[in-house]
Amino acid sequence: MSSSSLLILGVGNYLMGDEGLGVHLAKQLKQELEPGLADVVDGGTAGFQLMEYLESYPQVILIDATLDGKPAGTIRKIQPRFSSDFPSAMSTHEIGLKDLVEGLTLLNRLPEIHLFVVSIERIQPLCTKLSPEVNAALDELKQKVVELARNLVAVPG
Repeated sequence: MSSSSLLILGVGNYLMGDEGLGVHLAKQLKQELEPGLADVVDGGTAGFQLMEYLESYPQVILIDATLDGKPAGTIRKIQPRFSSDFPSAMSTHEIGLKDLVEGLTLLNRLPEIHLFVVSIERIQPLCTKLSPEVNAALDELKQKVVELARNLVAVPG
C-alpha cells in the first residue's frame, strides 16, 4: 500500500460544502505533489476503512474541517496524541476520527499524526463547492501541508 513513509489523508464529505475541504485538497495534491514525497489519499467519509491506511504509515498528515466557532477559513495545526486532543466537532463522518485514534491506540499502532483543521461556519447539504472564505484558505493550507511534508521526509524545498 505505501510507497512512502508519509501519508497525506484528506477527509470529509464532498457533498456537504465546506465539510469536504479535506477531499478537495487531497484531489489537488494528488495532481500537484512532487512524486515520492508522500502518498495522498482521499479518505472521504470512509470511517473504519481508514484504519488500514493510518496503521500502514509511521507519519500521517490529516486534513479535516471543524465547526469550532472560529472564523471560516481559520487554519490550525494540531499534533494530537490522544483522542481527546481532537477538536470536539469533527465533521459528519460515519465514524469519527476520535474513534479511529482510540482503536489504533488500543492496538498500539497509532502513527505520528499532524492534524490540520480548517474552521467552517456550517455544513451545506448537497453542495460540492467551498465557501469563499474556505476556498481562499485552500492555497495557504496546501502550502503548509507541503512544507510540513518536506520537513518530515527531509526534502529540500
